[in-house]
Amino acid sequence: MMEKENKRPRGGMTLLTCQLAQFPFLTISTSLPSGLSENSKGQRTLHEIVGGGIVADVILWRRKDLTLWILSITVATWVVFERCGYTLLSLISSVLLLLVTIIFLWAKSASILNRPAPPLPELHLSEDMVNEAASFIRSHVNDFLSVSQDIAMGKNPRLFFKVAACLWLISVISGLTDLITLCYTSLLLVLTIPALYEKYEDYVDRQVVLMYRKLHQFYVKLDEKRVLTYQQWILEKEKLS
Repeated sequence: MMEKENKRPRGGMTLLTCQLAQFPFLTISTSLPSGLSENSKGQRTLHEIVGGGIVADVILWRRKDLTLWILSITVATWVVFERCGYTLLSLISSVLLLLVTIIFLWAKSASILNRPAPPLPELHLSEDMVNEAASFIRSHVNDFLSVSQDIAMGKNPRLFFKVAACLWLISVISGLTDLITLCYTSLLLVLTIPALYEKYEDYVDRQVVLMYRKLHQFYVKLDEKRVLTYQQWILEKEKLS
């Protein structure tokens, strides 16, 4: 009995307190994170978060003409491929055939009627343009190969898990829909959700804080049950010892 009493911690601390102190994850926190407080505002604006510049202006509908133009082309492309049954190769062939036919008839009619020829630009690739394009492609391909080698050799486990998660997500989504519909839906979401969030930012933030508090209360109840269960287990262990 004396040996068991000597094993108890000094200074009035019980074995239960010492055991709980070794598991800080069992403590219950009732404060909201600073990022979710109602009065806290991020230093970066939504315009800066989405990239800034012309890209952010298009996404947030600050350049409505350009945004509507992109959205119209996207809708037309989706209708052509999905509703009209065109494929990419057939569409390109049809457009090129129509363009070549129009230019050919225009040039022939101009020569017969003594009219000026169609104003075509000089179709020529300069050596500088080819070298710049090749240098750009080579640089990005080398970066991609370097990152791929680091992932394959296990030098960057965090990046490996990120890439694996992204590839798995892409494979799951691609099994549910086709590429054209996926691109159309993604672009539609990009052009609507950030703009709607910017317009109703205060309301959305309040709802997020309210939802977080409800989830936090639910977590606190579960955490209390977990702490009580662990306390009972420690007390039973003390009795047996």
